[in-house]
Amino acid sequence: MTKAFFIPLIAAGLLAAQAALGAPAAFDLDPKESVVGFTYYLDGKPTEGQMPVSAAALSLDLDNIAASRIDVTLNPGEAKAGFVIATEALKSASVLDVRDHPTIRFVARRITGSLSGAKVSGDLTVRGVTRPVTLTAQLYRQRGTEVGERDHLAILLTGSLDRMDFGASGYPELVGPQIDLRILAQVDRVGG
Repeated sequence: MTKAFFIPLIAAGLLAAQAALGAPAAFDLDPKESVVGFTYYLDGKPTEGQMPVSAAALSLDLDNIAASRIDVTLNPGEAKAGFVIATEALKSASVLDVRDHPTIRFVARRITGSLSGAKVSGDLTVRGVTRPVTLTAQLYRQRGTEVGERDHLAILLTGSLDRMDFGASGYPELVGPQIDLRILAQVDRVGG
């Protein structure tokens, strides 16, 4: 066999290897180490709450973040709003209506920017109402991992929304419309 025969084979092998390295990879969310935090304003004072993630489908391409896919489902029935009365009000029919709407879902539609500062635009469904939202995302290595390690990551997502846009309009005399989000997700590459 001649060199001319091997050159196309080598080139094809290199292209296939490059495509495999740059392809999106599945990541699992670690629910015990991840926090979906939110801040609401009770009589103008910031009050913290948390809501657990019930499911997450994450496919991240760290070399081309636009090719990444994010689909996250939250469990508002297990939310905590800082104290018992606020938690019950949050779950009520006039706010999250967890009896008729047991999940909150976010599906990313467009991701732009870089690993250190990206914009994640997608559809958020609360109370059966779907509206577009944009979150700011930053990617970090998890504590204790080596520089350059990309199998165990932490993703910080921040943003704000108006709860009235989703029909979560209860208690307007006590709670303001703005909800600030601070989500810290620890993810691990499947098979990593």
